[in-house]
Amino acid sequence: MKVLVIGAGGREHAIAWKLKQSPLVESVFIAPGNPGTALVGKNIPIPAEDIEGLKEFAKREGIGLTVVGPELPLTLGIVDAFEAAGLKVFGPSKAASELEGSKVFSKELMIKHGIPTAHHKKFDNADFARAYVETHTPPFVVKADGLAAGKGVVICRTGDEARKAIDLIMKDKAFGAAGKRIIIEEFLEGEEASFLAITDGKTVVPLAPAQDHKAVLDGDTGPNTGGMGAYSPAPVITPALASDVMDTVMVPTVKAMEVEGRPYKGVLYAGLMIKDGKAKVLEFNCRLGDPETQPILARLESDLADALMKAVEGRLSEVKLAWSKKTAICVVMTARGYPGDYLKGAEIKGLEEAAKLKDVVVFHAGTATKEGRVVTSGGRVLGVTALGEGVADAREKAYEAVGKISWEGAHYRKDIGNKALK
Repeated sequence: MKVLVIGAGGREHAIAWKLKQSPLVESVFIAPGNPGTALVGKNIPIPAEDIEGLKEFAKREGIGLTVVGPELPLTLGIVDAFEAAGLKVFGPSKAASELEGSKVFSKELMIKHGIPTAHHKKFDNADFARAYVETHTPPFVVKADGLAAGKGVVICRTGDEARKAIDLIMKDKAFGAAGKRIIIEEFLEGEEASFLAITDGKTVVPLAPAQDHKAVLDGDTGPNTGGMGAYSPAPVITPALASDVMDTVMVPTVKAMEVEGRPYKGVLYAGLMIKDGKAKVLEFNCRLGDPETQPILARLESDLADALMKAVEGRLSEVKLAWSKKTAICVVMTARGYPGDYLKGAEIKGLEEAAKLKDVVVFHAGTATKEGRVVTSGGRVLGVTALGEGVADAREKAYEAVGKISWEGAHYRKDIGNKALK
């Protein structure tokens, strides 16, 4: 069959790369794609938000399965539109995608259905939010309600920091309409991890656990980003904890969404905080994570196309996923200035040298071609991913590849995987 991957980032490059390996897949199209996805399929110049254009292309080309990468087209209702046109598409509906599209909806669902999470209060008035901060003890976590590309979360150690975060989101509109409402949460201590599963609305099949690194600088310092690197497996998620998360978070959430009249199909991604062997949900995402997808799919030994098609057809109970025992690490290389205003158009050198290394794949995220050269075009530029015999070996391979790649102002964290080594 022909498959269509929607999106233009490192996650979509990894999805297309893995789907291409399936004997079920005749050809892969990526819309709009990037220079990296062009190496594994055919890029189609249709934006991820152009739902009508994508639907017409899928019908015209006879696409057998569409896989939606980013959250925005999901929250805009791309799955509803494709299904109404008789097209098979992997992802949650518009109503189900509110689990990521609104933190207020997500928190209220968790509280109602007894899914473990932090205490919170919601606000649509900045003055009331500041008054709440005055009468409560920090630290706080201030979150924009809507989609903010992974950046709408501010950890505030003091009341003054919380007041500044409230103004940044609600008055300065740093994240646009996403900040019309906010939630202020209690600060949870522990270690973060990502737990992803695929579901057909009934059966829930976990993916290999991973750990992301959100902060831009080493030691988890500096502002939050969309993700500076990830590794899988994540030792913090023991087999016993994974089983507990399935029983207390993943399966109950899918059941809760059905009860709420929003049947959930697709990827369910729980961002967790783990302390003393117990997990609480920080947030849900309704798609594969970026950069977690890169190391997770690097370890997947099963046929991704088969698993996703069975999920679409309601036959996920037939799927059992197999995983490599090796460790995969992804180191994200970013443009100068990210996560703020960043430099674009810098020529990237060393991609061919890095690609020659064994057990290494360089996934493109924010790249473009200009006069035959690959240049930077986004904040997160590349996800350099390596597979190794354990954490130390995977780290060594990933950073060897990173060392061969350069451009003006390139930045990356040098401690990806250190937590796993400890």
